[in-house]
Amino acid sequence: MKAAPASQKRLLDLAEVDSVLDRLAHRRRTLPELAEIDELAARVARLATQVIAAETEAGDLAREQSKAESDVDSVRVRVERDQKRLDSGQVSSPKDLASLQSEIASLTRRQGDLEEVVLEIMERRETADGQVVKLSAERDELAAARAAAEDRRDAAFAEIDKELGEVKTKRSGVAADVPADLLSLYEKLREQFGVGAAMLQGGRCLGCRTSLSIADVNRIKAAPHDEVIRCEECRRILVRTPESGL
Repeated sequence: MKAAPASQKRLLDLAEVDSVLDRLAHRRRTLPELAEIDELAARVARLATQVIAAETEAGDLAREQSKAESDVDSVRVRVERDQKRLDSGQVSSPKDLASLQSEIASLTRRQGDLEEVVLEIMERRETADGQVVKLSAERDELAAARAAAEDRRDAAFAEIDKELGEVKTKRSGVAADVPADLLSLYEKLREQFGVGAAMLQGGRCLGCRTSLSIADVNRIKAAPHDEVIRCEECRRILVRTPESGL
């Protein structure tokens, strides 16, 4: 391939612009906020699951407490009813009187037992409700931290994207100075190796950092100035400049 020396040297400007684009793209991909957001999102999801479990437990205990309190009320009503019968003097038979007193005593014990059950459930429910409040607060705090990290990420994206737009505009201007066939080769090599062209400096390829052999240096010296030279080691386009040591 043939190309004017000035066009070949323009490839170095293009490679420099492309290196800036690569750095910006890498910076965009590796923003610290991205890892932070992923970690916070995972923690928020775990806490959300824990909150649901805690809310379910608290709800179950609330229903259990309601049932236990209903049982207490039912027994209390029976005790009050029997006590009224006893106090009214309607029961005159000694046997029936003893039976009624025994039932009242039994119901009173039953009421006491049920009230203890209610107290125990209330304690468990209080603990469960406290856990719901605690986990919900942690979840909300982490969600707020994630939202703040997303804001920082978006601000960084906007800054990087603005710079990317400016550099891409500059690249278009540089690429317009390179002949189509040479540009096509450069783009192909850049896709393969990350860098499509490198300077030959002091007999050394700055693309792969390999020092050329004497035979290669002599071959390049003998080549016409408009011939497009490739590094034998990395196959990138070697651009000759006054610093090439030829």
